[in-house]
Amino acid sequence: MRRSLIRIGIATAALGLALSASTGNAVAHERIVLTGKNVTPAQGPLISDGTIARAVYASFTGAGQERGLRVRFTAGQELRMELLISDTPTASRLPASRLPQLIVIAPDGSRRTLAITERTPFFEPYSKASFLYLARLRTKAQAGTYQVLVSSRSSTPVTAVIGIGYREVAGH
Repeated sequence: MRRSLIRIGIATAALGLALSASTGNAVAHERIVLTGKNVTPAQGPLISDGTIARAVYASFTGAGQERGLRVRFTAGQELRMELLISDTPTASRLPASRLPQLIVIAPDGSRRTLAITERTPFFEPYSKASFLYLARLRTKAQAGTYQVLVSSRSSTPVTAVIGIGYREVAGH
């Protein structure tokens, strides 16, 4: 768990330095922000290497809002995804059934909804932002493009963060 916290901290710090949002192919250490134009995975950015560490942000202001993206892997690569939220007083008090939901659709069409199993605090010192880990996925990837969909289940404003990948790649 400590290794994962360090990895997210490094990725978040690097992402915080980026100045623009990505709407096309994403590269490492860019701050990737999903907007109202990214309501399906097909309308969201394409991350061409799912092993490179990134953080994808989606801010929600109402229930039923959705944001999507796509992530490519080759067979046997390690697929790592984590769902976090900004640790605000209102968001942190939401019951699990009202927190954002993350659905990962594999290239073969199989779907996995990440269960909210934790609320582990994480403080990112460079941006001085606090987050809560909600769910984590770690498995072997299928070859192809995964579809990722995050949706809000509450009218309470909340920012969801999807941690993707594990490799830090200098110069990206």
